[in-house]
Amino acid sequence: MIYKRPGVHAGIKGLIRLAGELRARRFDAAILLQNAIEAAILTFMAGIPVRAGYDSDARGWLLTHAVHRTRAVRKVHQINYYRAMLCALGCEPAEMGMLLRPGKDDHELAERLMKNFGLEKDRMLVGIAPGAAYGPAKQWLPDRFAAVADRLSSESDARILLFGSAGDCDSIQDVQRFSSFPLVDLSGKTSLREAIILISSCGLFISNDSGLMHVAGALGVPTVAIFGSTNPVTTSPYGEKTILVKGRADCSPCLKKVCPTDFRCMKSISVDDVYNAAKTLIKS
Repeated sequence: MIYKRPGVHAGIKGLIRLAGELRARRFDAAILLQNAIEAAILTFMAGIPVRAGYDSDARGWLLTHAVHRTRAVRKVHQINYYRAMLCALGCEPAEMGMLLRPGKDDHELAERLMKNFGLEKDRMLVGIAPGAAYGPAKQWLPDRFAAVADRLSSESDARILLFGSAGDCDSIQDVQRFSSFPLVDLSGKTSLREAIILISSCGLFISNDSGLMHVAGALGVPTVAIFGSTNPVTTSPYGEKTILVKGRADCSPCLKKVCPTDFRCMKSISVDDVYNAAKTLIKS
């Protein structure tokens, strides 16, 4: 099932409609990874007999198996946060970590994508994701992304791919405007599957705290992850080949969508900070 919001599942009528659709499927259990009370109300309305999750947002009374959310568990990585919930429910995972691999059928698509975007097989590809859907407070400066891209292009003969959705077009155009090299703009030009395949072909990925950052980490692609307003303790890439570059500001992490002051956390991250992290990963 696909949750269509915005769309037919928006608002109170949409909630009632979705509850009816879930009820018709006759699910035996629902494990709620979403922390808000709406998810508990939805599964309660759907008549799902087993409803398990954290007791956050005063929703414990709606759950049949409520797990107390301690202060300590709120401060760990999100993977460990949800693992703790599953363990409390008696479902201890056999393995930890994130793993994402293109399927065997994706090889032909990868070849086609490389050809369509004019990418050479024998040249190192570097992916950059300058956007972040949550808000501009998570986005490093476009002129600095461009400066790193230019140095990698000139010193490592890398081909730079700019990843993002159609909503990231402005951010990507800003990076292109500041760059002295031709960069491959992929914003809004790939499906998620195609983006995953292209990222898996990269030798390096540089990103703000974003979904594509986690994709690169799960693929095992060496990743430079840039953090300003958000907290790398809880949302950093869960991969071994990762270097975190964090802003130096007393107010970070603030978790705000828009910086209310002077963007000091992101401004404190220099071009050298990110470039040196990138070179370290390339050498390793």
